[in-house]
Amino acid sequence: MTAPANSPRDFKATLKRHRARVDAAIEKWLPPAKTRPHVLHEAMRYSMLAGGKRLRPLLVLAGHQLYPSRLDPLPAAVAVECLHTYSLIHDDLPCMDDSDLRRGLPTCHKKFGEATALLAGDALLTYALWLLADAYKKHPVVAAELVRLLGDAAGSTKLIGGQMEDLLGEKARPSAERLDYIHHNKTAALITASLLLGLRLTNAKSAKFKIMADVGRHLGLAFQAIDDILDATASAEVLGKTPGLDERHGKLTYASLYGLDKARHKARALTAAAVRGAEKLGGNNEFLLELIRDLEHRVN
Repeated sequence: MTAPANSPRDFKATLKRHRARVDAAIEKWLPPAKTRPHVLHEAMRYSMLAGGKRLRPLLVLAGHQLYPSRLDPLPAAVAVECLHTYSLIHDDLPCMDDSDLRRGLPTCHKKFGEATALLAGDALLTYALWLLADAYKKHPVVAAELVRLLGDAAGSTKLIGGQMEDLLGEKARPSAERLDYIHHNKTAALITASLLLGLRLTNAKSAKFKIMADVGRHLGLAFQAIDDILDATASAEVLGKTPGLDERHGKLTYASLYGLDKARHKARALTAAAVRGAEKLGGNNEFLLELIRDLEHRVN
């Protein structure tokens, strides 16, 4: 059964409350800035606490609240944000996208130098997996599954593999097959894993995981289609990062391959598919449904 939709004001209030929970959990679970070596932990916290949408931790919380659970989702939410932030730090490096802005602030390598930024990303990646293992160690089967899910999403055939294909695509003939591979793995895999981590902390029946994986895939592709459109159309002030990098680097995107109008159509269709899947999940799915719908209309 699908819960009735709240008013936009109610949803925004819930969103704000959940983001505050995530921010507080990041403060709690990250090593303090004064931990030796200081500059490394300062850089980790700088990038983690720079703000942003907190989409992936919010998806952990959305998956977690679908069904009853005795387990705290916040360590998993922080772990996902650590993993995501590591990928952004490395994405922004001069050897990759060479970006000056991220979340409206100087990128990590602009603030701390390239070597420190590289190590801060490495540290956040490894910390994400340690945090899952440590925070849920009293539930070893669950902990192992969480580590497996996040490690798989971050690996050479998914997030990192998608990034590699993204780089290779700058020199290759554009193709829909390559674009699908890049976005399924560079973006949709971690969005899917975020939802599955939250769901794994509940008493959900096994059949729900396949439905949730489909929700994550459709949502991840919709998110990336909108991201590609915004990179081509939004300003740095609105976007919070350097716009136009996709075109400058000759990247393969929904906007470059299909054009803006068709990319927008794809984003709408993918969002609708994600909504249908979330409705099938039932449970306490109101926040998940509203979050999916809200993402279609984001401006950054």
